[in-house]
Amino acid sequence: MSEIFKRLTEAILEGDVETAENLSKEAIKLGLDPLEVIEKSVVKGVSIVGEKFEKGEAFLPELIMAGNAAQACVNILKEEIKKRGKRIKSLGRVVIGTVQGDIHDIGKNIVAALLVSNGFEVYDLGVDVPPEAFIKKIKEVNADVVGLSALVSTTLLSQEKTIKAIEKAGLRGKVKVIIGGAPVTEEWAKSIGADAYATDAMEGVRKIKKLLGIE
Repeated sequence: MSEIFKRLTEAILEGDVETAENLSKEAIKLGLDPLEVIEKSVVKGVSIVGEKFEKGEAFLPELIMAGNAAQACVNILKEEIKKRGKRIKSLGRVVIGTVQGDIHDIGKNIVAALLVSNGFEVYDLGVDVPPEAFIKKIKEVNADVVGLSALVSTTLLSQEKTIKAIEKAGLRGKVKVIIGGAPVTEEWAKSIGADAYATDAMEGVRKIKKLLGIE
């Protein structure tokens, strides 16, 4: 059992999606608890890569690859969890998307993958998302947090527009707002009324946990 946990963690560290998927399927065939596999291998692997990234010992490509491998594992293990009538213990519901006018998604995708592997329910709306779509999904899933990504300075105003729309819809007191993207600063976040902003994916996960009082 410990051997497969170790091999799966290594596959995530290496960003090896195919091996990670095969080992996830092998763990299921062996009758291992999929929740335990997520906790002891998937979350562990992503956490290690995240720590290395923050120390400058790993770089963005490694973080992306690890996130993809982790996401692949979770997708397979989630199906087994459903079959067994269990539930992944959710830390919270997060709606995330790249704001209207912006079609960049690498950073958003990494954040989404890391959130899933850390135990959050994530609803990724994709790119070029209008305020109305965020509002609809927040209501639909009773979201705890909404993440607004903007990768170019010209779409920063779409973050502000979305927050104003959330306020107008009467949802601002029910959902925390975190923003991110290359041009985003703490000053900008404060000026538009966001609850937090993150400079990278790992910080995003930490900030969301903090907003929800998890750590």
